[in-house]
Amino acid sequence: MRNYTSVTEFILLGIPNTEGREKMLFVLFLAFYLFTLLGNLLIFLTILASSNLHTPMCCFLGNLSVFDIFFPSVSSPKMMLYLMGQSRTISYQGCACQVFFYDVLGGTECFLYTVMAYDRFVAICHPLRYNVIVNHRVCTGLTVGTWLGGCLHGSILTFLTFTLPYCGPNEVDNFFCDIPVVLPLACADTSLAQTVTFTNVDVMTLACFFLILTSYSLIGFSILKISSSEGRRRAFSTCGDLLLSILLFYGPVMLIYLRPASSPWLDSVIQVLI
Repeated sequence: MRNYTSVTEFILLGIPNTEGREKMLFVLFLAFYLFTLLGNLLIFLTILASSNLHTPMCCFLGNLSVFDIFFPSVSSPKMMLYLMGQSRTISYQGCACQVFFYDVLGGTECFLYTVMAYDRFVAICHPLRYNVIVNHRVCTGLTVGTWLGGCLHGSILTFLTFTLPYCGPNEVDNFFCDIPVVLPLACADTSLAQTVTFTNVDVMTLACFFLILTSYSLIGFSILKISSSEGRRRAFSTCGDLLLSILLFYGPVMLIYLRPASSPWLDSVIQVLI
């Protein structure tokens, strides 16, 4: 029987081809990070403070703001530390935490965008019944469901990834721990983890995207039936920004997780942008 020495820490190789630009990148990423935190915190506090904004859509937007505060905080602090010249190592437990929270928040956002698309579908296609269909109880249930679904998604993937033995090498080809770059480092058969990851990430992403596409197709047909151009403009304005956000989220996700071959450089660039 072969003896293994368990890995106690991983080394983050960082963003490829950025040697000598660390200080410039640190200033740039710090500015983006602080701007993101401040902007989303202001949105959340505004929704919380104004009783006029206590509507289902604003409830979902508030949750999206919370997500956008937490999500960059999974990887950005550690990345900025090593850009300042600090150690690139991350503990085994720290790496597992990054994988867990990254997948929990990624799954939650996927479900949340699906729920928000459904909300816009009801608001535009069934405006007279909107308050009945998307009432406070339904809104609360959908919100709790998105976070529970994200937690279940992240828990399954993290459990399968870190129950495998890691005995070296320990170099993570990215600026933070993510399943596609951590799983190949395992010194055991990863076929089960890869299969479940494919089912959980790819199938879930495509299913949510299909539901969103269906909702917006029905919304588009309803908007085209509106006789006045002002009415069409107002209807489109209620969902245009959300549709853009959805495309900006799903585009990078599909490029990273649905490609047949992985490219560490491209994956790093995409993940920095999102």
